[in-house]
Amino acid sequence: MRFEFATATRIIFGTGTLRETGPIAAGMGQRALVVTGRTVERAAPLLRLLGEQGIEHTTFSVQDEPTTETARLSTERAREAGCDMVIAFGGGSALDTGKAIAALLTNGGDPLDYLEVIGRGQPVTRRSAPFIAIPTTAGTGAEVTRNAVLASPEHRRKVSLRSPLMLPHVALVDPELTHSLPPDITAYTGLDALTQVIEPYVSLAANPMTDALCREGMYRAARSLRRAYEQGDNADAREDMAVTSLFGGLALANAKLGAVHGFAGPFGGMFHVPHGAVCASLLPHVMAVNVETLRQREPDSPALARYDTVARILTGDDTAACDDGVAWIRDICHALKVPVLSSFGLTRGDFDTLIEKSAVSSSMKGNPIKLTADDMRAILDRAL
Repeated sequence: MRFEFATATRIIFGTGTLRETGPIAAGMGQRALVVTGRTVERAAPLLRLLGEQGIEHTTFSVQDEPTTETARLSTERAREAGCDMVIAFGGGSALDTGKAIAALLTNGGDPLDYLEVIGRGQPVTRRSAPFIAIPTTAGTGAEVTRNAVLASPEHRRKVSLRSPLMLPHVALVDPELTHSLPPDITAYTGLDALTQVIEPYVSLAANPMTDALCREGMYRAARSLRRAYEQGDNADAREDMAVTSLFGGLALANAKLGAVHGFAGPFGGMFHVPHGAVCASLLPHVMAVNVETLRQREPDSPALARYDTVARILTGDDTAACDDGVAWIRDICHALKVPVLSSFGLTRGDFDTLIEKSAVSSSMKGNPIKLTADDMRAILDRAL
């Protein structure tokens, strides 16, 4: 057995911990680029805390999922303002943009110099500029991952700028920041978080440390995802989902993901749709096809026993098996009103292109069984 585990230098979790940002930032620099989502005003409490410490700031608002151009413009903004640290406050888009900026500030060059698949794939050689990641959704776990996902419209792809040197210096997770999320965003981000504790658990790179995180994350999501969706101000449910998201980020960064994310990246490059919504649409069908192909081609695979464990955690039934877990996921996706892929614009005419792109994605390599083009087509057909 051999595995590695790397994460943010410091993780701070708890309701009300946002107010600790000021003193932490004061020890990292004098001028911050604050990266936010669409609404800069949501970051007003954070900006006030920075001001109390005498820290100057410049803001950059990410209006949509980040692109290579977003990374260029935001890094230029940081350089022009003389920023010596980056603070990202928002969902996965803001956090990924912040990671990209912090890496480009110290390494120079263009995003395409470092991007995998479509770029030159050069390694990041210098530690990112001081970076604090503060999530305001409970889904991506991007506050503790080592990659920044960027879309390239000209390539119609979403790919990663990736390096252990990009891990945030501080990840500050305050569940209170998620209480105002609307039900649909709660559903999509929550199911993305659940996917990110299921896929690493059954992946080819699972290890004892990520297993423990995934099991705890699944347990918390199983008891709280529906409550968070139906009762947005339920503090216990929001805390559980924030833990699941954090643990999913820790797991995926140190094990691999699988076919859900293998499809989701290329899908997001082809269609203008939130990442979490795609993951939610795909999850029950990927699980079902994985179980079926494992039974047919690798009936002795330990992944089948792991899918049994997933089912027992989700259902709370010690006698549950793989199919029960698939049914539970299908039921909660229905209860949370998850749309089908055709609602995002996918047609059967797009299958060949999507399958070709997904087959070479980094996440697909972690799937517990190698899927054929026919297997992938079956998933898309069911999710359509």
